[in-house]
Amino acid sequence: MSITPGAIRFNTDSMKLEYYRGGPVGFGTTTTTGEWVNITTDSPDIQTGGARAIIAGGNDYTAPTSSIHGDIQYFNIASTGNAVDFGTNLTQSRRRLSAMSSSTRGVFSGGATPGLVSTQDFVTISSTGTCTAWGDSANNTGTCDNMGFSNSTRGISKSGYQSPGVTGTMDYITIASAGNTVNFGSLDYHGDAAGGAANSTRALLGGQYANPGGSTTSFVTMHTLGNNTQFGDLTVGRFSAAACASSKRVIWGGGSTPTVVNTMDYIEIASLGNAVNFGDLAATVSTACATSDCIRGVWSGGYEGNSTDRIQYVQMESQGDTVDFGNLSVRDTGGAAACSNGHGGLG
Repeated sequence: MSITPGAIRFNTDSMKLEYYRGGPVGFGTTTTTGEWVNITTDSPDIQTGGARAIIAGGNDYTAPTSSIHGDIQYFNIASTGNAVDFGTNLTQSRRRLSAMSSSTRGVFSGGATPGLVSTQDFVTISSTGTCTAWGDSANNTGTCDNMGFSNSTRGISKSGYQSPGVTGTMDYITIASAGNTVNFGSLDYHGDAAGGAANSTRALLGGQYANPGGSTTSFVTMHTLGNNTQFGDLTVGRFSAAACASSKRVIWGGGSTPTVVNTMDYIEIASLGNAVNFGDLAATVSTACATSDCIRGVWSGGYEGNSTDRIQYVQMESQGDTVDFGNLSVRDTGGAAACSNGHGGLG
């Protein structure tokens, strides 16, 4: 079937308008035959005056003590300053969980208390003070070190550690409704502690727990079901690197090789190939959490020998080192989850 680039259709599965973007890989598309792309007509500025980052859960560790918490905190990505308490906590304190979001909802899935949990919660990003139980992860089985990414309709959680070992599955939710996750596909690449993010059509995953850390990157197409496909390699093989996305690129920051690093690299989502160096984080950090408003990428918390409350950012369309943003209201040594109502998957 021949489709003219620029054609418009209504997708009855996603309930979204889409346009057809045609051409070879690397010229605006991700397939040789072209693809259907969401038409976005909303902006987080309408709801909040700017894109809002939500940080949930984590572990405040200062040797020799640690405290797993369920605090939720937020900040406006377009400004700088410290995070503010959201006014409520997760329904269950936990760390090493995943986050997914649309322009209205943030969803937090799985984690450890330290025992594995299947809990999923959601918040309305533009408001404060309410966190609601959503449903359970697939098969009601707890998982941690999972990683989430999303577009405006669908959230996908890549499973990580699931007793008695690392699993190889991906599950998805429809963010506008509540309920349990549904199987998306299997992981042909990446086990525990990978990092990833998505634009509206494609999600990229990178790294995994290995010694030395894994360098492989892979992708899935958000609106279909299936296994991930190899994309290229990170500049430095590592695990526990946090990633965020604009509509064009994914940026990974930090991680462990197992030595903790401050490396940042990026990949243009529309092409296939290896990552390119972006710059450096302000400090060596692992297990941070990251999100974006498509203009700024923001990394929060993580392990710098002890818990850190550092928030740092970059301009996503340029290259360079991170700049200080402010501080979290609750420190995190890793395992918090971050999302926003303006990230790369919404455009």
